[in-house]
Amino acid sequence: MTFSGRLATGTFFVVTVALAILLWRAERALRRDLEVDVQRQLERNATLVLRALPTGQAELQHVVRKLSLDADIRITVISSTGVVLADSDFPEGPLGAIENHLGRPEVQAALAGSVGHAKRHSATVGRDFMYVAIRGGPGVVRVAEDLERVDAIVHRSQWSVAGATALALVVGLCLALLAARSVSRPIIGLADAARSIAAGSEPRYPRPGIREIDVLVRALRDMHQQIEQRIADLRREQADSATILAAMAEGVIRADARGRVTTANAAARRILGYEGEDPMPDLAELFRAPDAHALVQAALEGTSSATTVLRVNDRTVELSAHALPDGGAVLVVRDITALRNLETVRRDFVANVSHELKTPLTSIAGYAETVLGDDLDSETRQRFLEIILANARRMQHLVDDLLDLSRIESGRWQPAPIAIDPAEVAREAWASLGRRASESGVALHIDVEPGLTPRLDPDAARQLFTNLFDNALRHTPHGGEISLSARLDAGGVELRVSDTGSGISREHLPRIFERFYRADPSRARAIGGTGLGLAIVRHLIESHGGRVWAESEPGRGTTIGMWVP
Repeated sequence: MTFSGRLATGTFFVVTVALAILLWRAERALRRDLEVDVQRQLERNATLVLRALPTGQAELQHVVRKLSLDADIRITVISSTGVVLADSDFPEGPLGAIENHLGRPEVQAALAGSVGHAKRHSATVGRDFMYVAIRGGPGVVRVAEDLERVDAIVHRSQWSVAGATALALVVGLCLALLAARSVSRPIIGLADAARSIAAGSEPRYPRPGIREIDVLVRALRDMHQQIEQRIADLRREQADSATILAAMAEGVIRADARGRVTTANAAARRILGYEGEDPMPDLAELFRAPDAHALVQAALEGTSSATTVLRVNDRTVELSAHALPDGGAVLVVRDITALRNLETVRRDFVANVSHELKTPLTSIAGYAETVLGDDLDSETRQRFLEIILANARRMQHLVDDLLDLSRIESGRWQPAPIAIDPAEVAREAWASLGRRASESGVALHIDVEPGLTPRLDPDAARQLFTNLFDNALRHTPHGGEISLSARLDAGGVELRVSDTGSGISREHLPRIFERFYRADPSRARAIGGTGLGLAIVRHLIESHGGRVWAESEPGRGTTIGMWVP
C-alpha cells in the first residue's frame, strides 16, 4: 500500500473509531436522560393514581384500568404482603393466579418508605418496563411504562447520528486523501530523487513547504553532493592508480582467492608473452615452475613469501607474491633479463680487460727483467726495448679506447655535427695508417657522390674511419682493397666501408659490435687490436641518431654499413 493510502486508511480508521465511541456515548446518554424523564413522569403519575384510587376493593380493578387508559401507563396495586390486588393489564373481574410481588425491588423500596425504581423485562406481558412504586392505599401503588417509546426515540436518534457520521466519514476520508496526497507527494519526489542518485543521473528535488520534509530534502541534497565528491575523488584516484600501474616497468597481477587473474598491467602481459587484451589463464597454469607455484599458493593461502627467479619465454623473471587482506594475491613480475645480461657483460668485460692487459704486461715485465738482469748486446737490448714500447703503446691504445667508450656511453661526450667532406676525412684517417697500409699492400678506394656533405662531428668521423680502416687492415690479405662509398638514402646518408678480407660467419654478425667480441679470438689477438673499435663505431653512429650494421660472408670480405640523418 502506498504512503497516501496508508495515511488515508489510518485517518479513516481513527475517525471511524472516534465516531463509533461518540455514537455509543451519545446513545447511552440519550437513553439515560429519557429514562430519567420517564421515571420522573411515572413518579408524578403514581401520586395521581394513589389519590384517585377508590376506598372499596370492588371497584379497584375498574378504576385502575380506566386510569391506565387515560394516562397510557400500566398500574398495579399491591398489598403490603405482596399480593396483586389490581393490574391494568388484566380485564375486569377476578384476577387469576399472579406471582406474589413482595420480592420485587421497587416494592421492597416502597414498603421501606421510599420511592422504588426498577427497570426490567416483564415476564407477565413480555416487554421491558420502567417501574416506580410508592407506599399508599391498601399497600403499594406501582406504575410502569413500556420503554418501547424510549427505544424508538433512541433508534431514530441513532439513525440520524449514523447518517451524520457517514457523511462525516466521507468528508473526512476525502480530506484525509487530500492531506495524504499533499504530504506523500514530496515524499514520492524524494524517493524519485533518491532513485536518480542511485542511477547516477541528476535528481530533481521537491519543494514541499513542510518544515520537516524540507529538512529531509536539504539532507538528501547535501548527501548527494558529498557522494558526487567522493565518487569524483575515487575516480581520480582510480585513474591515477591505473596510469601508475600502466606506466610501471614491473608487471603487476591481481588474482582472486581462487587464483583467477582479475587485473594485469601492460608490463605483466608483455613480460609473460600476452598481447593486448588476450585472456590470461589462472595462476596455477601461468606459473608452473615448482618454486613459483609454491610461492603463489602460499600467497593465496594468506602468507607473503620471498621472491623467486624463473625463466619465462626466454626471459629471466623475478617473481614476488603478496597476500591480500580480503583473499587473493598480488604478484609483482620483474624482467631482470637485461640486468642479468648486464652482469654477464660486466663479468665478461672485466675478464676481457684483464686478459687484454695481462698479455702486454707479461711481455713488458718479461723483457724488462731480461734487459735489467742480463748483459745483452746493444742490438738485442734495442729489440727488447722496442717490444716493451710496442706493448706499452698497445696498453695505452686499449686504455684510450676504454676511456673513449666510457665517455660516449655515459653521455659526457656529445657530438657537435657540421657538414663534412667524407672523402677528405677518410683520407686523413687513412694517412694515419699509411705505414701499415703500405707494408700490407692494401689500397683505399673512395666513391663519394659529388657535393655530398653529411652532418657529423669531425673528430667522431675521423675516429669512425680510423677504427674501421684499422680493423679492415687487420683482416685484409696483402694486395687487397678497402673501399669507402657514400650516397643519399631515405632522408640520410649511407656510408659503407668494405674490404676484401677473410669475412665473418653469419652467426657472429649480430655480436661483432659488442665490446671485446671476436669472431676468431686467437687470430684476432695474433694480429693485434683491442676488440673495442666496432663498439666505439656503433656508439658514435647512434649518438648522431643513426644506425650501423654488418654484411659479410666467409672468404668474400666484410662491409660495415652506417646511416646517419
